[in-house]
Amino acid sequence: MKLHSKGKLKTLAALTILSVALGMGANIAVAADMSHGADNFYKSDKVKTETVKFKNIYGMEVTGTLFTPRNMEAGKKYDALIVGHPFAAVRQQAADLYATKMAEAGFVALSFDQSFWGESAGTPRGAVLPDVYAENFSAAVDFLGTRAFVDREKIGVIGICGSGGFAIAATKIDPRIKALATVSMYDMGEYFRTGLNHERTVEMRKKDLAIAAEQRYKTAETGQPVYGPGQNDPVFIEGKESNDFYQTERGKVASNDRRSTPATYAKFMNFHPFIDIESISPRPILFVVGDAAPSRTYTDTAYKMAAEPKELVEIKGANRIDLYDRTELIPWDKLVSFFNTNLKSDK
Repeated sequence: MKLHSKGKLKTLAALTILSVALGMGANIAVAADMSHGADNFYKSDKVKTETVKFKNIYGMEVTGTLFTPRNMEAGKKYDALIVGHPFAAVRQQAADLYATKMAEAGFVALSFDQSFWGESAGTPRGAVLPDVYAENFSAAVDFLGTRAFVDREKIGVIGICGSGGFAIAATKIDPRIKALATVSMYDMGEYFRTGLNHERTVEMRKKDLAIAAEQRYKTAETGQPVYGPGQNDPVFIEGKESNDFYQTERGKVASNDRRSTPATYAKFMNFHPFIDIESISPRPILFVVGDAAPSRTYTDTAYKMAAEPKELVEIKGANRIDLYDRTELIPWDKLVSFFNTNLKSDK
């Protein structure tokens, strides 16, 4: 991956550019590609939605959307799913689509904004804190497991892109998560340490950490966080496939400019979600990945390290972001059958 700078932006933006480029190079999309049934903002008349708020174990308020089938039976307890959005996104970007589709299939589903993003609490905005990102999945289990209409022994998780790694981290230490599916998973820790193809050297990492440290001093001196560029700034670097989703009507959410705090990206260096992934067994993991996604290396690594039961589903011709919203490529039937089969109290 090449890092690009413009004018005097090198120090301010280096880590932010690194985080959003995701190895794809810089291109500007002029029109959304809506092929293969792209439908990020899909709504269903078979599903009811409700904005909900709950607190994680650290007292931080998390905002989400609860999706329930309109034909729910009174007194029945339903299997439930938690859906995590991509890193630097909000729940309206990919997660709500998955939650809606799974609610159509009869599940109770919950999407949520990660702390520091969207409508959830946390300052500075756009901050990176992987432990809290993982904790919020457990907080979502707390919320669902205390609903009268949810069977707390049958709760699963879908983690999309960066949330795949956060969901693995959560599942390792929360036995209440009975089944896990990752889609287009990104290991954000490994990405910041070594890149997509091990192109990032130790010296590059040290330079990034030096920039983060410099930003911390600036924050300490001014009392204000230092923000990198957001997607509405001309110097914001984005890969073509990401750009086509996040910066067009296909997936853009006006309230999320994807602006982040470079000083906090150092936290990803200590994030190792795949260590002890085998401890999730005998709870099952489904890995879904596009065979054209450069980031599939993370899925391949996790699949190799995970213990049985596990399953790998490759989507022919799909890239990473295709599986955010291209409804004709996302394996809905497989996801439904996986959770119907595996959300059992003996897992």
